[in-house]
Amino acid sequence: MNTHHVKKERKKSIVKKFIISFISILMIPISLYFYATEIERRLVSVTWNEIEAPTIPKEFNNKKILQFSDVHLGPEFTLKQLDNLVEKMNELRPDIVVFTGDLIDKFGSYNEEREEAKEILRKIHAPLGKYAVFGNHDRGGGGSLFYKRYMEEAGFSVLVNDVQKIKVENGKYITISGLDDFLLGKPQIDSTLKNLRQQDFNMLLVHEPDVVDKVACYPVDFQISGHSHGGQVQIPFVGPLITTKLAEKYVEGMYELEGKSKPLHLYVNRGIGTTRMPVRFWSVPEFSVFVLKQSSN
Repeated sequence: MNTHHVKKERKKSIVKKFIISFISILMIPISLYFYATEIERRLVSVTWNEIEAPTIPKEFNNKKILQFSDVHLGPEFTLKQLDNLVEKMNELRPDIVVFTGDLIDKFGSYNEEREEAKEILRKIHAPLGKYAVFGNHDRGGGGSLFYKRYMEEAGFSVLVNDVQKIKVENGKYITISGLDDFLLGKPQIDSTLKNLRQQDFNMLLVHEPDVVDKVACYPVDFQISGHSHGGQVQIPFVGPLITTKLAEKYVEGMYELEGKSKPLHLYVNRGIGTTRMPVRFWSVPEFSVFVLKQSSN
């Protein structure tokens, strides 16, 4: 066999392996970028949790609360996506629906589509009511002038430092409170929460999750928040690449904390849309469904 030919073939093989390895290495970041910008941000997962408390009336046993948050309607989240979202929500047959802020990414520049988006939101069905609070994007960009009336016209009760009772036919109830946005609004914690009763099951909607540390001295059973987007981009086994103000300590999922004489649960929703950059990685958009359970102690 020609030695020169063997060496030439070996060299060609090495070069070929190098090129294949180089292309493979190059494809990893390209694939990750494509996944983060085109695939994950368009997904929606459903996260289920049971909320147990002795203060939940038996009439509310197995009632379902559906939370959605941080839709950020705009160029990166279309009306068609919103319509599909509402269809999926209704398939889950929630009893109560709560929205924890940031409906439109830039309220002031989202004009023509606003009316159509409102009609889509109106289609959400929840026999025991639909409730919403302000997020920072709902306050900014002129949103303060429109958001409350807009959501009310879509069938939501907008809670701005307010407490309401969710009642069933025999008069039994749970309470739902809502605080104004903590970045751009005027939240009033004490005047809103000071009259909550220890013996009631008390839910709280507030956009920013880290507020929970200020809420713990009031008899709140369950705080439902958003704002964080779950970091929007996470490093596997490390955590969020970037956290946002008032969502630095509590970033995603369920937290069990010590409340005033009873446990305080906090849930931080990863949200639906994106802001700043149309990218999500290791932080799949979600609905949260909470099933109420009366416990014995």
